[in-house]
Amino acid sequence: MALLLNCDLGESFGAWTMGMDAAVMPHIDQANIACGFHAGDPLVMQATLELAREHGVMVGAHPGYLDLVGFGRRSMNCSPEEVIALLLYQVSALEGMAKAKGLTVEYVKPHGALYNDMMAKTEVRRAIMQAIADHHSPPVLMLQATPQADEHRREAEEYGIRLWFEAFADRCYDDDGKLLARTKPGAVHNREKMLAQVAQLASQGTVTTVSGHILQLEADTLCVHGDNLEGVRAIQAIRECVKG
Repeated sequence: MALLLNCDLGESFGAWTMGMDAAVMPHIDQANIACGFHAGDPLVMQATLELAREHGVMVGAHPGYLDLVGFGRRSMNCSPEEVIALLLYQVSALEGMAKAKGLTVEYVKPHGALYNDMMAKTEVRRAIMQAIADHHSPPVLMLQATPQADEHRREAEEYGIRLWFEAFADRCYDDDGKLLARTKPGAVHNREKMLAQVAQLASQGTVTTVSGHILQLEADTLCVHGDNLEGVRAIQAIRECVKG
């Protein structure tokens, strides 16, 4: 199966505009829509759902920590019960709005610090999996493709849920399969390296790490970013590369 392209959208809020959703939507397969905790509001959610319906794009919930000021990029010390509740609250909000548009929320991709905590902390990951399992019609959980994919799949099987693994087009990988910290040189690829990494992922299912090692990654979907015009052009180039 060809790699799908997913993008974080619906992150405007009130008078504040984030991203170029209308320009991005025709070129992606999956829209990760903010649910109001880290970004987004009811009108933005509604408009983003309408764009997804117009272009036949799959809808996913993009829940985060309750942190509008920090854009969900600050970790919060939540109990497992709190994580479960905040996931179900946000997914349910988007699901209700999607249903009014004749759409279905197919998957969940946590945002920002919640995503990072999910990958780094077993208790957070398991709480998120429990929230997905508690849903009346469990969506697919999207998480980062790493060498620990088999372990994560076994965890998901315990909860009776499905996973989609995500790779990143423009980020350099460390030798352990994690993304190279943004504080380190070369953490974000230029356009040439980004397209080379996309081509390698699409054709071989591997990436070349920061030290030159070849790392096998089982990826179903590729994260892209459309925050500006150059980002939109990059998505178009990535789509041509992935779709042939």
